[in-house]
Amino acid sequence: MRPEPSPNATAEPIPQPETVPVLGVPLALTDYDRVLEWIDGMIARRDRGYVCVANVHTVMAFAEDPDLRAAVLGSSLNLPDGQPLVWAVNALGHDLGGRVYGPELMLRACAHAVAGGQRFYLYGGHNQGALVELALNLRRRYPGVRIVGGYSPPHRALHADERAAVIEEINRSGADVVWVGIGVPKQEKWMAQMRAEIEAPVLVGVGAAFDFHAGRVPQAPNWIQEAGLEWAYRLVREPRRLWRRYMRYNPRFVTGFARQLAEHRRTLRAR
Repeated sequence: MRPEPSPNATAEPIPQPETVPVLGVPLALTDYDRVLEWIDGMIARRDRGYVCVANVHTVMAFAEDPDLRAAVLGSSLNLPDGQPLVWAVNALGHDLGGRVYGPELMLRACAHAVAGGQRFYLYGGHNQGALVELALNLRRRYPGVRIVGGYSPPHRALHADERAAVIEEINRSGADVVWVGIGVPKQEKWMAQMRAEIEAPVLVGVGAAFDFHAGRVPQAPNWIQEAGLEWAYRLVREPRRLWRRYMRYNPRFVTGFARQLAEHRRTLRAR
């Protein structure tokens, strides 16, 4: 369920981008600049929403996990984070210029916030030390960025007292945006579950961005990302953790989207 908007009539309404369903996931036809404008608008109105960045893993797990499905369908925006999703959207007849990659969105938001003054809270990371390194790296790269707090949760569900303490800390920090880096599907479910209790206008799940920007995990070179082979780069570096995910979901995505595309073309011919 989406949170109720605040009754702030003084700010301009926030335009929502058109969406295109890819295997049931409504992907936003948008870009970095428009997402940052949307975040600014949410902060100005003190509305509440959350953003999912979707890749092939998200799309395929969406079909199997009812809680993830509910979280994705309840989000304010589902961004096409994976290059194969951009190709899929364009194959359906749209003109999406490129993906909105979670790690890059986070960096652009930090650069934007140096002038805009938006306050960020960091929730996630491998451990508290990695979270501290992430905050230091962001402050070094973007002097003046306002990071007002952070918490690296345990690798289990939070106890009731821990959950209450996290909510209190985030609300006390006065954050405008909470960046969530605990991986798919945990981050989507966490945002959906916590949305009504966290006062920050925007929550954004950015997956591996925390590890990348903390310097724990190297990012794939740009040419590999543009070729849609980031999954292969990550698989080579973390085979034990990732092989089941990619070997299971990637072929299923190809066959599932081939069926969707064939049905789309049949529908066009029948008109």
